[in-house]
Amino acid sequence: MSLNPIFQYFVPKDRKFFPLFEQSSANLVEISKVLVEVMTAPSLEKRKALIRQIEKLEHVGDEITHTIFQEVSTTFITPFDREDIQQLASALDDIIDYIHGSAKRIELYKVENIHPAMVKLADLILESAVEINAAVSSLRSMKNIIKTREALVKINSLENHADDIFDNAVARLFEDEKDAIQIIKIKEVLSALETATDKCEDVANVLESIIIKQA
Repeated sequence: MSLNPIFQYFVPKDRKFFPLFEQSSANLVEISKVLVEVMTAPSLEKRKALIRQIEKLEHVGDEITHTIFQEVSTTFITPFDREDIQQLASALDDIIDYIHGSAKRIELYKVENIHPAMVKLADLILESAVEINAAVSSLRSMKNIIKTREALVKINSLENHADDIFDNAVARLFEDEKDAIQIIKIKEVLSALETATDKCEDVANVLESIIIKQA
């Protein structure tokens, strides 16, 4: 339940949801950084250790999401619509899930040589995560809407760039790679990474909806 701005002066400041969302977006940045490290790891042993780190951060994300949903069901007054709270929590969790899925595919499919497009997509995911973290952190005050909207536009632009990288990489893969199994392995990882950027755009859309409703 969101409140008219006049009535917001008479209710306590939110001490639950904003901190939880900030924890979630900060965790997203952290797991995205580790994903970039996975793509550039100097050895298979180091890569495996980093994938274990991603698994731990994915569990952290699950716990934060679970806590948000619990709070929604027990809190009488929420800082914005319950549906938006649930959608934002789920959308943030989806990005982390696909980051985790990308890393797991690299390990399960025994992908030894990281494709250059994987590195590029991981970099774009990290850039998007940083913008998401900034936008989520601005929800507390809603004072710098222009800067927040700039972050959301940047996220959409990064997603479009990721689409181009994915499409071109797959096209080149079918032209250059003769091993069908390798094609499947690489395409699966690229697809999971590209989907993670799609989920970043989903977060941007939810944040835009919240901003519009709170304006």
